[in-house]
Amino acid sequence: MISEKVFIAIDLGAGSGRVIAAKTDFSTIELEEVHRFDNPGTDLPSGSFWNVIGLYREILTGLRRAVEQHGSKIVSIGIDTWGCDFGLVDANGELLGMPHQYRDPRFEGMDAVMHAAMPEAEIYSHTGIKTNFYNSSLHLMAEARKQSPTLLHAENLLFVPDLLAYWLTGVQAVERTVASTSQLLDPRTGDWAWEVIDALGLPRKIFGAVVAPGTVLGSIRDEVASFIGQAGIPVVATACHDTASAVAGIPMDGSSLWLSSGTWSIMGVETSEAITSADAHAYGFCNELGVSDSVRFLKNISGLWLVQECKRQWDLEGDPLGYGEMATLANQATPFSAFIDPDDSCFASPGDMPEKIRAFCARSGQSVPDDKGQILRVVTVSLALKYRVVYENIRKLTGLDFKCLNAGGGGIQNALLSQATADALGIEIVCGPVEATSCGNVITQMIGTGYLTNLEAGRDLIRRSFERSVFTPGDSLAWDDAFTRFKAILTLG
Repeated sequence: MISEKVFIAIDLGAGSGRVIAAKTDFSTIELEEVHRFDNPGTDLPSGSFWNVIGLYREILTGLRRAVEQHGSKIVSIGIDTWGCDFGLVDANGELLGMPHQYRDPRFEGMDAVMHAAMPEAEIYSHTGIKTNFYNSSLHLMAEARKQSPTLLHAENLLFVPDLLAYWLTGVQAVERTVASTSQLLDPRTGDWAWEVIDALGLPRKIFGAVVAPGTVLGSIRDEVASFIGQAGIPVVATACHDTASAVAGIPMDGSSLWLSSGTWSIMGVETSEAITSADAHAYGFCNELGVSDSVRFLKNISGLWLVQECKRQWDLEGDPLGYGEMATLANQATPFSAFIDPDDSCFASPGDMPEKIRAFCARSGQSVPDDKGQILRVVTVSLALKYRVVYENIRKLTGLDFKCLNAGGGGIQNALLSQATADALGIEIVCGPVEATSCGNVITQMIGTGYLTNLEAGRDLIRRSFERSVFTPGDSLAWDDAFTRFKAILTLG
């Protein structure tokens, strides 16, 4: 029998971060939160930035607590974060300025500049990524266009998880899953898309070696070991993009169709090859890379951001509601009274989301929701129907039929949305685990350090360890009628 081992998952989101200790004897796995901290961005006169040094300090604090609690049981450390954002370091390994946030306005107008240098369809054929405001390509173009001294003196580009791993180990490397979000990587080769990089006038020298998820980078530096109280712990370049970790952490039961549900909803299919057809480009799908040479063919959808923003507005108005209370109100409201397009640009920014929802309904000639429960029901049903739009496009593009959708992430705790998704898609929804991202991070470490043989063994471990819920579809005729009405409003909002 194998004695208990502990793997440390550092999971950073755009609003908060956590250090998780995963305790396992390899028959089951248990997750324990060791340290949680905020990750607020900061607006300065020169743009919007991440406090990456503050994040690193919090990581060290979390690692020290993990060592205090688990000591020599710790096997390795892995970091996952959001995608696209990066730091630039010079020849001496020094960071040249704080990393910008992906919402930093420097991207504005860069899509036109980039597409003048290389048409978007051609970029898509090389990278499998449709142009979005958050892509690294646009932000690097902005730096190049203003002849930024930071870019001029840069020797290496490191994405946020790569940069943090470098500070822990002294080793600079770019992990493949997070690099694939940049619109500068070729998903077929797993190497940089040099034709695109050259066409955009970006310096080749900053694009260094790309390593596969599960690569052991090296042990923590002596200074880190002295601070946390233990030496020799290896750092693994896990699936460093949080969605790649989330997908790895979802057991696929009878289907390769998946949904990562949270502030963003991301739906896709796990494939062995990139899909870069003209139709895939037209429908707005992206090809990002995953664990074990897989491709995540996916579409981003606005998710529980809408519900979170409604809650924030009601809190500001002095009428705070817990998520449980909100779920009760939504359950009691009338379905199909009106619909919104969750991805309409009017919902992209914060600020009085309930009023934005009412305005969309009025603008599109629908019944305007007049209470909190009705607003929440409109959001829930609309999200499920938008999932169906993406689901039907996936079926068209892949030629596949699916028995079920495998869902993970915090959003699966919204039972009304999970049931609505089953009803809208007309297939079974298998939900779990909630902590899919941490699970995927950990099993990728286990593969890299030789404790697991492959991804399926890791998913089996997750399957044995966490309860999952199954939602079966109900009244298909009512949802088919709602879907027809929903598609009509997509062009009216």
